[in-house]
Amino acid sequence: MSSPAPSGGRLSGCQAVVTGASSGIGRAMAIAFAREGADVLLGYKSNAAGAEQTAEAIRAAGRRATLLAADLSKADDVGRLVSQAFESLGRIDVWVNNAGADILTGAGAARTDAEKLDAALGIDLRGTILCCWQVAPRLKAQGQGVILNLSWDHVLTGAPGRPAEIYAAAKGGVLAFSKSLARSVAPEVRVNVLAPGWIATAFAEGLPGRSRERIADATPLARWGTPEDVARAAVFLACEDSRFLTGATLLVNGGTVM
Repeated sequence: MSSPAPSGGRLSGCQAVVTGASSGIGRAMAIAFAREGADVLLGYKSNAAGAEQTAEAIRAAGRRATLLAADLSKADDVGRLVSQAFESLGRIDVWVNNAGADILTGAGAARTDAEKLDAALGIDLRGTILCCWQVAPRLKAQGQGVILNLSWDHVLTGAPGRPAEIYAAAKGGVLAFSKSLARSVAPEVRVNVLAPGWIATAFAEGLPGRSRERIADATPLARWGTPEDVARAAVFLACEDSRFLTGATLLVNGGTVM
């Protein structure tokens, strides 16, 4: 990944892929990348309307947006996504594995514990690993590239409850895997982890007001995070400003876990 031109953004001229980009943190990262000068390929599973809204924001920023649907719990879909992404962009500088199973809201919350576990392990962990195994060798062959994987800050401390147990199993695996991958693909490819904490996404909207207040009160920076907070950290890890970081985990959580 070349250094940006002085008049451009920090990702000027870059080609990026963000999975799970149809809403929430994925959408915020994709838009932030575009505003910093990157063309972005958006991976999504089923929310085509949401992905198109993300694409419209990217185009409004003057960058190119490409959309590809894929179910990352399926190895064939992973292979197709990676192949088509490289065919479409020609070169990829930054690949963000953000896609994750929703086990907290809507139909996802109604699943059995076993079904939730299968979903989280299948998409958050297995999907991330399969993407990395296909993307990393291509980036290494290019001679440079960045992979960002999404974990969770509470994998470092634990949290009570069955959903937390499930989420920690999947996201803890992502963090541990990423450290080994970083060693495998260095020095050409940098692999880092973003570990958000309490972020105001769809899950937060479904919580009672008092619960949201308690979480904010327990956070040293006294508020919930926003998807844009995570996106700013992602831009830092994707650009040349972090060129001497690999195997690192950046906690984006207002100090809840330190």
